[in-house]
Amino acid sequence: MFTLLGVLVILTAIVGFIWNQVKKNKDAEDERRGRLSSTMKFPIGIKPLYLLLIGIGIMLLNGMFFWANAGTAYAVQYPWGGDKMIKTQGIKTKFWGRVIPLSYEISIKDAILRVDEDGDKERLAESQDGIYNREASLWEFSDAIKAKIGTAVVVGVNTNDEEAFLNMADRNRSESKLIYGRVLPNIDAALKNTCKLMDAQEYISGKASDFDRYFRDQLENGMYLVEEYVEEQEQPEIIGDTTTVRKIATVKGSSKTTKYRIKRDEQGNILRDNKSNTLKQYGITIYQAQVTGIDWEASFDKRLQLQKEQVAQTQLEKQEAEKEYYRAQKEVAKGEAEKSKERARLEKEQIKLTIAAETEAKVAEQNLVAERKKLEVAKLAAQSKKVAADAQYYENAKLVQAGLTPQERAELELQKADVVSKNLSQMNMPNNLIIGGDKGKGSTESLLQVKLLKDIMSDK
Repeated sequence: MFTLLGVLVILTAIVGFIWNQVKKNKDAEDERRGRLSSTMKFPIGIKPLYLLLIGIGIMLLNGMFFWANAGTAYAVQYPWGGDKMIKTQGIKTKFWGRVIPLSYEISIKDAILRVDEDGDKERLAESQDGIYNREASLWEFSDAIKAKIGTAVVVGVNTNDEEAFLNMADRNRSESKLIYGRVLPNIDAALKNTCKLMDAQEYISGKASDFDRYFRDQLENGMYLVEEYVEEQEQPEIIGDTTTVRKIATVKGSSKTTKYRIKRDEQGNILRDNKSNTLKQYGITIYQAQVTGIDWEASFDKRLQLQKEQVAQTQLEKQEAEKEYYRAQKEVAKGEAEKSKERARLEKEQIKLTIAAETEAKVAEQNLVAERKKLEVAKLAAQSKKVAADAQYYENAKLVQAGLTPQERAELELQKADVVSKNLSQMNMPNNLIIGGDKGKGSTESLLQVKLLKDIMSDK
């Protein structure tokens, strides 16, 4: 702005000089011809010399100051050889030195430009300070499949270390040279190296995250050293669904593929290309580095479409197979449920019968115990009565031996007979009697009664 204003003032001063010179010549011509001189004066009341000095002063003032924008760091290089970093906005002094502006964060985008139905290609957004756009390039994967890869990278300059910042600014001299001469070549090298490490089929099969990781790691820490190797398929291919698994054996050595992998040392550390420049050397930090999209070549798109159709057909067949499998499982489960129900019913009946039998057995056992107790009680009662009778008999016998009179003995015998008859009347005799004897004698006495009477009446 100051430069433009200074140039305008200087041009005005030059016009004033010309105006004055033309007027001077015209006045001399009028004087020679005897005419009156023109009274027109220069429209600006300042002498052209003063305007010239003012214009030069304004231009010098423009070299003295500059305006620092927000979000931009500046490396100011003075005419006497010194330099400094400025990272705040506002009017700053540069003393006619050189100013190198560098954005804090710089966005770099490789855009995949689509073509519409009319064949018109999408327009690429214009680049400006801090934003650089370019059309995505075509890259080749390890299986020779090509694709345009869209990327989004955001880098930032190191403003914490003034010496490193000034060194980087001095080596690159402008932001555009830093991007086009340093950053973009590193992005291209990282994409090329990363595409070598996998084939297109692996990328769409789940290694997209590995692609992003390799891409960013190489931008930050340097390019990988890669080496070729031959991959030989030795394991059988397994196909199938939930109900059937089949193994298709392959002949050893029949399937070989040349691939690339990251070269490592004996300790397993990644080896990198020390000759290549890393962005860290320039104090550049990677804030973002990722793949935003891939546009595969037409032949691979057709192959992908066929694979999608085959996968869809396989999924349908798998679903049908699983449906049949679960239908069979349902029938089996239904049969097992009915069997379990019938088994439970029979077990319930069996438990009822078992409990009834056990109850009957326990009742019979208790009855047997009760009968045995009754028999023991009857035996004890008979024995106690017999002991009482024996005691009475013993007492009477002793009295007789002591010299009883015949009358007293007769009375005792009568008392004895009364006691015996009374005891016999109170005894419980068996219901069944064994009757025996000779036919000629016709004896009908009970053997048991005879034995009891014999035992009672016998003398001691």
